[in-house]
Amino acid sequence: MTSKVVYTGELRTVATHLASGSTIETDAPVDNHGMGARFSPTDLVATALASCILTTMGILGKNHGISVDGAECLVEKVMVPDPRRIGTINMELDFTKCSEYTDKEKTILEHIARTCPVIESLHPDCVKNLSFRWRTS
Repeated sequence: MTSKVVYTGELRTVATHLASGSTIETDAPVDNHGMGARFSPTDLVATALASCILTTMGILGKNHGISVDGAECLVEKVMVPDPRRIGTINMELDFTKCSEYTDKEKTILEHIARTCPVIESLHPDCVKNLSFRWRTS
């Protein structure tokens, strides 16, 4: 088992990672009867995509001497109705606080971003827009 999720009432849950005991609390979004005081479950999906991209880049970098330390990602999740679901995830990946990269390294990192396990797990109808900002001299 990976986690245990408990419904605590008031449209909130607490998810516990069983191996570490780390917890995440969720709340329904304001537009779906919640208070929006915490990540919603769909916020976590979009955020997991950013975490997966940066983590897989970090793994690649560790194996090939490419540092992505300091990389940041802004995430926007756009919901659509009928059925209510994530329609689009917009991501701005910012590497301006990182080292300068060669064109080959940029290509490799962008490929990793577009093929990480989470992006491959999302439904094909979910639009994933990724933009990259690189450090320039």
